[in-house]
Amino acid sequence: MNWKLIICFALIGYGAYQHFSNRPIIHGAGVLASQPPMQERTDGAEFKFDDYNIHPLQNFNIKARVLSTKHYTFGREADLAPVDLALGWGVMSDDSVLKDIQISQSNRFYYWRVDAFPVPRELIETSSANMHMIPADSQIEKTLKSIKAGQLVTINGYLVEAKSADGWRWKSSLTRNDTGNGACELVYVKAISVT
Repeated sequence: MNWKLIICFALIGYGAYQHFSNRPIIHGAGVLASQPPMQERTDGAEFKFDDYNIHPLQNFNIKARVLSTKHYTFGREADLAPVDLALGWGVMSDDSVLKDIQISQSNRFYYWRVDAFPVPRELIETSSANMHMIPADSQIEKTLKSIKAGQLVTINGYLVEAKSADGWRWKSSLTRNDTGNGACELVYVKAISVT
């Protein structure tokens, strides 16, 4: 067999694998994660994490549908939070709504686009968020990096502010009602389950 033909089949096989393994999981119509994220005061003390001081701002728990995932490998933020998850709850966990919304992520932001709104704009904005994930340990990091769009995740941790000795800081949003720069949550993930 010609080596060019072997390479061609290998590339086609790899492309098919990438296409099918990265497709979102479809669940059908119906809300999968009905409750909004829960957050409350925390008594958690500031702690050292690698080269950063992590200040817990709020206890944070969420069960949500993964709308999109983005991995980062370069930059200070990637050292701390190598994965961003765009998460949806309520109407933004329902396939009958999501089929009409195009979702993407880049440069630490989550973007959505519609030709016609399947639900009011405000519901899209307040029922979804881009969240920067700080894994508490290597097993949680491995789990975060394996997550696919369409899966359901349950996350327990803190909304945090991260600081370094040189004055750099990164602070979580504390509301789901904001949009744009500074609206993302910075989550220190203590526990995660994926279904």
